[in-house]
Amino acid sequence: MIFKQVFDKKTSTYTYLIASAKGREAVIIDPVLENVNEYIQLLRDLDLKLVKVIDTHIHADHVTGASKLKQATNCVTLMGEHTPADAVEIKVKDNELINIDGLDIRSIYTPGHTTESYSFLLDNYLFSGDALLINGTGRTDFQNGSSKDSYHSIFDKLLKLPEETLLYPGHDYNGEKVSTIGKEKKFNPRLQVKSVDEYIEIMSNLNLSKPEMMDNNVSKNIQLGAN
Repeated sequence: MIFKQVFDKKTSTYTYLIASAKGREAVIIDPVLENVNEYIQLLRDLDLKLVKVIDTHIHADHVTGASKLKQATNCVTLMGEHTPADAVEIKVKDNELINIDGLDIRSIYTPGHTTESYSFLLDNYLFSGDALLINGTGRTDFQNGSSKDSYHSIFDKLLKLPEETLLYPGHDYNGEKVSTIGKEKKFNPRLQVKSVDEYIEIMSNLNLSKPEMMDNNVSKNIQLGAN
């Protein structure tokens, strides 16, 4: 398997490129519009064919590069079935398998940060989007977010995965690249709670500022970043 992690400094967003070494088919998860040329060059350098591009959710802090990648490579766009983006070509259900040239990626519906958020599991690689972060969790105070749903997505689904599962989040603001489910269980401060009510209380008092250009980004992302 070929695996690359690309970091966008402006928005602290992680994008992931995954490919089968056998057939050279690739998928990109959570692309950032401004970095599409970098992804295309990476595909060329690795002699890969992009067949699918996945967004874990409708992003508020950046514009997706899904539409531009489709125009450049003729790949197929994919999101979870709860997405409001009508232009998405494939909408997967919870626990559905996505096959990329012999690699099986399982979709996991993880609402909370947004109502349409999905995580994706490939072997022991978990791509959690903004559902679960390293030493944090995705905020739930906009885009119909729900702290209660976030709690159940994390505690009832993601933390039930084997502790050695590698966690690759959609963002990190402290230079961390990867964690494990076991580490997050033990050390993530937002997960050291005894009840859903305690978690909701924590999330209700984060006092985070609204993402810059949020309304514009969300509107564009519902169109998959198309002009």
